[in-house]
Parts: sequence; C-alpha cells; structure tokens
Amino acid sequence: MAGSRRRSPRRWAAWLAGAAVAVVVLAVGGTFLYIHVISGPTPAPLSLKQASKPGATGSAAAPAGGSAATSVAGTWQTVAGSVVGYRVKEVLFGQNHTAVGRTSAITGHLTISGTTVTAAAFTVQMATVKSDESERDVQFRGRIMDTAAYPTGTLTLIKPIALGTVPAAGVVRSYTAAADLTLHGQTRAVTFPLSAERTASEIEVSGSIPVLFASWDIPNPSFTGFVTTQNHGVLEFLLKFARS
Repeated sequence: MAGSRRRSPRRWAAWLAGAAVAVVVLAVGGTFLYIHVISGPTPAPLSLKQASKPGATGSAAAPAGGSAATSVAGTWQTVAGSVVGYRVKEVLFGQNHTAVGRTSAITGHLTISGTTVTAAAFTVQMATVKSDESERDVQFRGRIMDTAAYPTGTLTLIKPIALGTVPAAGVVRSYTAAADLTLHGQTRAVTFPLSAERTASEIEVSGSIPVLFASWDIPNPSFTGFVTTQNHGVLEFLLKFARS
C-alpha cells in the first residue's frame, strides 16, 4: 500500500542532506548571534588612557593642575587595577572573532635607582585567567597552558631601563624593555615597547608582547572542527604601582 511504502534511498539522502544544511545554518547563525549580539564587543586592548590620544608622548605638556616632576627612586609594588591577559584571533564556525582572557591575580615590583629601572619581576596565577566563554577557559587551563603543571607565568627584566628626565604627572613616555618571559614552563627572552605614566601617587605601565605559541611549547589553541586560531597571540598588560 502507498501509506506503508518505505522512503526511497534518494529521498533519504535528500532528507539527510537537508538536515545537515539546517544544522550548519543553525550553527553558523547561532555563532554569529552569540559573537556579534549576545557576547558583546571585544574588550579594547589594555593601554594607558592618554596613550590612545594623538600627541600623548614624552614631549606632551603636563595637564592643568598636574604636579611637577619629582623623584621616582625607590621600590614600587603592583596594586589593585593591574591587569594581564591574552588576545588571540580565532575563527568559530566561519565567524572571525578575537578571544580575550584576563586576570588581576598579579604580584610584582620594580626598583628605580635615580632615573633608571634596575629591577622588575612579575608573577601571574595562570589558572585565574578568564574569558567570556567557560569552555575556552577549560581548554586554556587544560590542554593549552596546563596550569596544574605550570601554575604561574613570570616576566623578569634582564636589562636596565633608562627613564631620562622624569616627566610631570600625566605625561606618557615610551620605552623599550628586555625581559625573560616564562610561560608553560619555558623561558624565552623578549624585547617589547611599553608606555609609562606617573600619576599623583602611582606609576602606570602598559604594553604588549607577541607570543608565538611554538616558541614556548604551547599547543595551538585550535579545537578541531569548531575553533581555528592563529599560531600566535599577544600578551597584554596594564600594571599599576605604588611605593612600597
């Protein structure tokens, strides 16, 4: 009877193909909705407020009411407001996205003798780094960074930084730093630019360091079939210091 007739192989194939297309459409559409609507805009790179303004350089004038240059010699400790994180470009079901993870679990210090930074060292608790996606964080703590085996990341200055004439409060200066960066149990020397600003009671420093994952034996964050990432990312930081 016609009512009991089985579907033909051709109809089954068409039905399965249609179902597969529907799944893909839902996955891509849902991903687009999540990235562009639900999750909100990607956080801006960490930086000093003034550093993003045209003309904010060492030759800039102090803001109205800013204090004159004073000695910055001594030991300075990281304080609340310090942030360290990563920024990695990824493709999720065909949608371009920038993954950002951050933490404020940072300890560190810098020592200034006269107008030269003679020592600086910082430690980050890697398991505290979080993004806007819990599954990404699970991958980060597990197969990518293996925070159980390598719980901390560190940055240690290996060459002094000459500050020159100490600027007035509110003036941003640019410098180049050389340091040892330890991630995933591997230490590599890095050289990177940074921006620094003295406020009324603190020193603020921001910058970013390119990280080629293979150089630190970090597995590529790509997750087969779902997420594809570049083979490199950026470690970014905004550190705030107060005299100890």
